[in-house]
Amino acid sequence: MFYNRFNIVLPLLAMLLSQPATAGPMGFDESFMAMGDFNNNWRESFINYAITPRDAFGVSATYMRADDKSKSRTLEEVTYTRLLKRWNAPHAQANLWFQGGIGALQGEDNLIGENRDFDKVMITPGVQFDYETTRVYFQTAHRLYRASDINHDFTSVRAGFSFYETDYDKTQPWLILEARNMNGLSEKVEITPLLRLINKSFFVEAGVNNSREPRFNFMYIF
Repeated sequence: MFYNRFNIVLPLLAMLLSQPATAGPMGFDESFMAMGDFNNNWRESFINYAITPRDAFGVSATYMRADDKSKSRTLEEVTYTRLLKRWNAPHAQANLWFQGGIGALQGEDNLIGENRDFDKVMITPGVQFDYETTRVYFQTAHRLYRASDINHDFTSVRAGFSFYETDYDKTQPWLILEARNMNGLSEKVEITPLLRLINKSFFVEAGVNNSREPRFNFMYIF
């Protein structure tokens, strides 16, 4: 049943969207989505399963570190994703998402004259808005990372374009520019130009940020 459903859904996606930027944080009904985002100070991986066309549950693991390496955080959480609203146009789509989770936070602070380790419960509610066509892409997100006496709220903005249109079964290159910041761990805004290669149900991204650090991302729906 799952295999037949998969073969039905993919052609429908192809007809509806051709080759979009794939901005959403979940896949189609009864699919899994796996994603990863990796650089020196931020490493996140998660997988979720769509129980309906609008709802997905999953698990996530995130490592966060301050720019000066004085603080580090590790978070393992159970997540929930909800498509709150979708707007469809003939050649475009926009979405409003809720993303949130609750999990165990392990922290380490290595400050002058003070070193401490701690364990806390962290909650991570947030929203994401994205707009995409087969040629342009925009996404903005804000997510709270809160625990007792901890505020590491995360904000990001992304925009990009494809170099040319392709068929659904062809690889399409995109240029993406992202700006992001995490409160309490970084004083600066990280800016990263990324080359994205997308084909059917997966993409990979690679770039170098304004601190000259490499970054790699991926997404796969199955």
